This record gives sequence, structure tokens and C-alpha cells, in this order.
Amino acid sequence: QVQLVESGGGLVQPGGSLRLSCASSEILFSINGGAWYRQAPGKQRELVAAITSGGSTNYADFVKGRLTISRDNAKNTVYLQMNSLKPEDTARYYCNREVGGPLPWGQGTQVTVSS
Repeated sequence: QVQLVESGGGLVQPGGSLRLSCASSEILFSINGGAWYRQAPGKQRELVAAITSGGSTNYADFVKGRLTISRDNAKNTVYLQMNSLKPEDTARYYCNREVGGPLPWGQGTQVTVSS
């Protein structure tokens, strides 16, 4: 069973940056693409950014221009570079494949934006 392990979250001040990583235990993102989601307390999980197997990217409107998704096929890892962070970006961030239906979710990584 594929395991997804997210890392890189933390506490950051508004306007700050973080780089999240998501490692897959098997070859995954080069075949199925990858995506980042987030879930804030009391809210549903929402799509943040995605990268297709071909390398095309798309972003939720609320993060356009601030976040960048990328992928390293050799490391079976997808990244999320987060810049100009806002308090409303506070959430637990999860990754999964872009197509084929979600695999079992990892534990996610907490991002807290606060002064």
C-alpha cells in the first residue's frame, strides 16, 4: 500500500514562507500527478494545487501567485512552495495523487500563520 508522508509545516509570521514536501513510498506522482489539499478546523478539505503527470499545474484562486507546486520524479516527491502566507492559510496540509481517486491519506503537516 502506498504511503504518503508530508513534512515541512510549522509556525510562520504573516508574509513568511514555507516549503512543504510529500514523499511517496512508491512511484506515484510521475504517473498519476500530485496534488496538495488543506483542511482548516471545522472546514472541509479543499484542493490547493495540482500537478499533472505531464507537469502542467493549476491552483485554487485563493493561492494563485503565492504558491508553487513542483515535483521530483527521482525522489517520488512533490513540493509546495508557499510564499506571502496569510493567517487564512492556517490549516493542515495533505498530499495525494492528482488522478485515480485518493489513496489513504497521510498525517498531513500543520501550517500555522500567526504573528
